[in-house]
Amino acid sequence: MRQRLYYLDNLKVMLTLLVIFHHAGQAYGQGGGWAYTPSNPDDFMPYIWHFFSTNAAFFMGLYFFISGYFVPASFDHQGFKTFVSKKLLRLGLPFVLMGGLLSAAVGKFELAHMWFVENLLFFCLLYALYRCLFKPISKPCTSRPTLLGLTIVALIMGVGSHFTRQHCPQDYWTGLWILVFEPAHYLQYVMMFVLGLLAYRFEWLSRMSRATGLTSLILGTLLAVGNYLRLDGVWSQFVWQWFGIYESLMCIFISFGLLWLYREYANGQSVLLRWCAEQSYGAYIFHLPLMLIVQNILDEVWVGAFGKFMLVGIVTTLLAFLQTWLLRLVPGVKKVL
Repeated sequence: MRQRLYYLDNLKVMLTLLVIFHHAGQAYGQGGGWAYTPSNPDDFMPYIWHFFSTNAAFFMGLYFFISGYFVPASFDHQGFKTFVSKKLLRLGLPFVLMGGLLSAAVGKFELAHMWFVENLLFFCLLYALYRCLFKPISKPCTSRPTLLGLTIVALIMGVGSHFTRQHCPQDYWTGLWILVFEPAHYLQYVMMFVLGLLAYRFEWLSRMSRATGLTSLILGTLLAVGNYLRLDGVWSQFVWQWFGIYESLMCIFISFGLLWLYREYANGQSVLLRWCAEQSYGAYIFHLPLMLIVQNILDEVWVGAFGKFMLVGIVTTLLAFLQTWLLRLVPGVKKVL
């Protein structure tokens, strides 16, 4: 039995916090349509789009990678029937319940943040079908992530994303029956999920060298800084023109840099971190309706636009994690959350 990788639990907590704060900022900047609009026009941060853009480049892709990493072991241990039934319970039930709640609240079909849960369930079911048709990879392999290999993967992802965006720009969402997805980022999500599957089989996370991990972290940080420095000049126009490729480089290098960083320096858990890891999935599911309530309650509170963004993010985080903890005390709920 493999040792528990605490650093992946800790990294998922960080990603959950990023998602919550990403959504907290959308009402106070140009972050796409949001169900709440501040009554005070001064509650606006014109440059928070840098934060949105950098987050969107990697955080959901890394979520899919980590989720994919645990899928092969689950299937190996459980088999098709148990694997599928547990995924339907853990992913399908929250998707149906929260999706139904959101749709009822707005009077139309609406999934909002539950698109991730829906697509993860879809990927897991496709993997289960694949395993019914093909045997798992069992041949020994000594491969490991290299800077060249990561660059090639990022360029494949980037070129595909670049051409996709010629027809489906970023933030354009569509659906295939009830499967909701954003074409501009979908290749990234599929590739990151598959990379997670392969990373488990080939033990890439433990085999990634310090040189590769550190260099990836540095390159990812530099690319993120370059994205934050975009204003209206030549650099911004260049990045925007090739953003599908630029973003994919950010995705791969930031993701693998963070995986290395957390493996080396955050591979342990305190009581608090363990508690946060246990609530992180539920916090992701429940945070959005809680946030809308918090934003409306705090609408007339004046602490500046940035202060409002931080206040909403912190309060929503605490409420989402606390609500999940309370629900998990109910017998049987832990099977889902």
